[in-house]
Amino acid sequence: MKELITKSILLFFLGLSIVSCSDDDVDYSLQSKFDIFEVQADNKTVHMNGEIYTRTLKDFKHMLEGHPNINLIKMIEVPGSNDDETNFKIGKLLREKGINTHIVDNGMIASGGVDFFLAGVKRTKEGTVKLGVHSWSDGDGKQAIDFPENSSEHRPNIQYYEDLGYSKEWSKDFYFFTIKAAKAEDVHWMTKEEIEKYKMFTE
Repeated sequence: MKELITKSILLFFLGLSIVSCSDDDVDYSLQSKFDIFEVQADNKTVHMNGEIYTRTLKDFKHMLEGHPNINLIKMIEVPGSNDDETNFKIGKLLREKGINTHIVDNGMIASGGVDFFLAGVKRTKEGTVKLGVHSWSDGDGKQAIDFPENSSEHRPNIQYYEDLGYSKEWSKDFYFFTIKAAKAEDVHWMTKEEIEKYKMFTE
């Protein structure tokens, strides 16, 4: 009986400590891993590997809080995002902070990963890389190409590019290229000519 009471007391105080520990109490400068982001030893370079989720925005903000000198994100394999709205917020924050993006040799980015990459102030690569684009679907069976070009459904994606600083013409042209290139369940790997046409890399 005494042992049970002691365990209950310990569990009670453990619960209190968990409740009292909030994000404000965490020193993110002591962390290097933030889910799909990993800060390197120089505290300026980040390796990014994995899909972008809703929680990724919080991870990204915590990483910048703990490592404010980050200036380069090296993308390894970023196949997309399951939350475009969140991805756009991350991308705009990345551009606001003046961070550059880079695709490593044999790296692959697709869909929302391409949108993230385009937020980089300077966008570079090394060796052979793959950039994949495709249409989106609304969850009810409709794909982007099912909506007229003047539909408001297209506006958030086009606006995202404009918010990053791309021209209205480029933003519209690139967006419609992506949704016509492949269906939502498929992917189109951009050709060398397409990569050059849309100036995906700044160097």
